[in-house]
Amino acid sequence: MAPIAQESLDLSDALVILGPDRTDLLMELDRTFAGWGNSAGAREISPPPIYAVSDLKKFDVYTNFPHLNLVAATLDLEKGSGKPSDGRFTGDSLQDARLGLPHATCYGAYLFYEGRRLVGDTLVTLVNRCFRNETRYGGLERLLSFQMREVVALGGYDHTQRTLAEFTDRILGFAEVLGLELEKTAASDPFFENDGPRALLQRLSPVKFEFQHNGLAIASVNTHQNFFGERCRITLPDGEEYAYTSCAAFGLERWVTVLEELHDNDPRSALRHVRATAARLS
Repeated sequence: MAPIAQESLDLSDALVILGPDRTDLLMELDRTFAGWGNSAGAREISPPPIYAVSDLKKFDVYTNFPHLNLVAATLDLEKGSGKPSDGRFTGDSLQDARLGLPHATCYGAYLFYEGRRLVGDTLVTLVNRCFRNETRYGGLERLLSFQMREVVALGGYDHTQRTLAEFTDRILGFAEVLGLELEKTAASDPFFENDGPRALLQRLSPVKFEFQHNGLAIASVNTHQNFFGERCRITLPDGEEYAYTSCAAFGLERWVTVLEELHDNDPRSALRHVRATAARLS
């Protein structure tokens, strides 16, 4: 895929500041999803918003997602002017880009456990800013910067699959009570596209399912086999086998926009409904 010229995009549609009512709704949704993780035994971890390019490279993000990735560079005030021109800094003002902006939250979990031996089946939850270089932006459905809550399972294969089954039920049950129609759809996972055995396995048994409302994915469940365990050298308690991982992911701004639509663009009404539904299902 050819690179996208950022100067041709209207960045005013790419970055959105949520007002108080929408923020209340987003935070309530995040508390709800994090609460599901906590009730399943997950502990919260806090990742940074950016990582070293060398860390993200371990996950083949620059090979498998070249069109989505964004990087950050420091200013070189000796070589360049250090002043933005036409809303941007030119190349001679920038040093090498050594920082990568992640497009998924779960990377923080694998990097946190990098080089460690698990003491048993493990569950963590985390929320982070994600960044994606898209061909177009608009509304809360497609943003350059958005928030994603994830619940990540690390450990034995059965543990990762039980976690996905539990969260699949939670997502569908929550949506049903909300009156939100969701379609569970199999999707491909580009992490496995350049690896023959994993690509074959994916064709035989889907490793990613999205939950879509009117074609918009607002959540997903993903199994990674031991891809991240291998790349981060995370081992099972025996210290010999690499850990398996899976995750459930929630695009918070996308949940906000579909619930607003359901409630005639009234985020306060949507908030009351989410609170009532979460209480009913607790």
